[in-house]
Amino acid sequence: MKRIIAAALSLLALSASCASNPQLDVLFESDWQWTLSHAPEAATIAGDNRYNHRLSNTSLAASRVSNIHQQDMLKEARKINRDTLQVQERLSYDQFVLEKTQLTLAASLYPYAVQPMTRFDGFQLTFPQLVTHTPFNTAIDYHNYLARLHAFPVFIDGIIEQMQAGMKAGWVAPALIIAPLPQQLREFRLNLMESELARPFKNIPVTLPRPEIFAQRGNKELSSQVAPALLRLENFITTQYLPACRDSIAASGLPAGMPYYDFLIKKNTTSNLSAQEIHELGLSEVARLQAELQRVIKQAGFKGSLNEFRHFLATDPHSFYTSSDALLEGYRTLVQQAYHKLPELFARLPKTPLEVQAMPLINAENRADSDYLPPNDYAGGTGILSINISGIPTREKWKMEALTLRDSIPGHHIRNSLANEASELPAFRRKGNFETFSEGWALYAESLGEDIGFYTDPYSKFAYLNDALFRAACLVVDTGIHALGWNHKQAINYLNETIGIQGTANQTTVDYIIARPAQVLGQQLGLLKIRELRTKASLALGGKFDVRTFHNAILDNGPLSLPLLETQIDVWINQQQTTH
Repeated sequence: MKRIIAAALSLLALSASCASNPQLDVLFESDWQWTLSHAPEAATIAGDNRYNHRLSNTSLAASRVSNIHQQDMLKEARKINRDTLQVQERLSYDQFVLEKTQLTLAASLYPYAVQPMTRFDGFQLTFPQLVTHTPFNTAIDYHNYLARLHAFPVFIDGIIEQMQAGMKAGWVAPALIIAPLPQQLREFRLNLMESELARPFKNIPVTLPRPEIFAQRGNKELSSQVAPALLRLENFITTQYLPACRDSIAASGLPAGMPYYDFLIKKNTTSNLSAQEIHELGLSEVARLQAELQRVIKQAGFKGSLNEFRHFLATDPHSFYTSSDALLEGYRTLVQQAYHKLPELFARLPKTPLEVQAMPLINAENRADSDYLPPNDYAGGTGILSINISGIPTREKWKMEALTLRDSIPGHHIRNSLANEASELPAFRRKGNFETFSEGWALYAESLGEDIGFYTDPYSKFAYLNDALFRAACLVVDTGIHALGWNHKQAINYLNETIGIQGTANQTTVDYIIARPAQVLGQQLGLLKIRELRTKASLALGGKFDVRTFHNAILDNGPLSLPLLETQIDVWINQQQTTH
């Protein structure tokens, strides 16, 4: 790797003398190209089709190679004199070093995949999305996809190897979140020929020569390679991995103990808050939001308690669509309404279009009401608001405004598009995804509803506040489980009491928090930080404050850690003060 960087630097110095710091540019680009080549699925989703014939190397050896690479990148970065860098270069440098430091520290705690799969994570959920991002226009596209399917057994072997290593070292998942996996895999296998993985072979362009050959080969790869590998993994999990899984549910129960959860907090929030501080912050936010919800209920003229109002909304037949087409059209209407209001929120708008599509049905019952899939083309592409059309009678209309704002406009789609179109930024910043920034912005976008004419009725306003209450409660539950000794029942009971009993939804939420320690923390803390920065800017600038340019100042630098974001906004405030 050092020789590659040195050679590339020599070439760049000859051909691009205008670059302010060629060494930094080469470092970023070499690392990005390494990342794409070693994560072919991510490359496909990013719109780079060079590796569409491959799957990631999931073996232990590949994990060790990756860990060494991250260490080497960190060493190379620290050879660069930060003081000589320009403002944007310094920002890129700081972000790069932070990311590599986090990856290196994670590997020092455990060098392999902590949880290769759970009921909430794994290829059984990501592969259908991967197919959505894969082009199927030429014979080469189909040959690539066939090769990717043929590589599936080796991919599964690596997952099994990761799990076996975890069993030996004591780094195993809680049994609670692994128990549903065999059934998920069984359903995946039994429905393989009707799944998203088989779809490309049912819609082969007529312009391709002998399309029936591709269909035959595709069915053969699915039946002779993919299906047996799924069965092998299902049997391994059932007979070996699940019996070895732990009864404890806390991340602090893993071999690295509480330091591991502390690391996850810092990684996911990019803050120095302790578990106890976050727990208390969650309790405070819960109390505040419960009071706001009571005011909305009064505005609706409802006579009853908070939970009675939730029950009313959940059982009112007018709260639901009766067909998937109507549900999708309802989201398309809301997207258009939000889009027309964007000039009121941004001084500069992205050009990337957005489409509303149905979510693949595989394991849809375990997924959220909506999801956002970013553009998969370096030139722009199209973002997708993916809507869960399973269980139509449970998809409440009154939640749709908040979901649209969060997952599409002005939420994830605007954030992704502005970053993706910022061609002057290095790829790792344009394509990066700091959870606390990306999800924090999405939740902040929800809060802008009233500014653009949404939440005009108490029901949609209630949905927004109820979701906010749910996330605040998750701060309490996450820290309660992973740091303060809460058990499964205690966590479910807290959600039942705080946000109301909603069938099995609260148990699913608790299980998700167990599967993804500290993941939900970054969302709420990111939202609170953006709100704090807006207040700070508004007070500092007074009448000069323009919310449109503030929003661009938040998003135009791509995903950032919270400390770097605050530094950038301080710079922006100073610029606004001196240029107006």
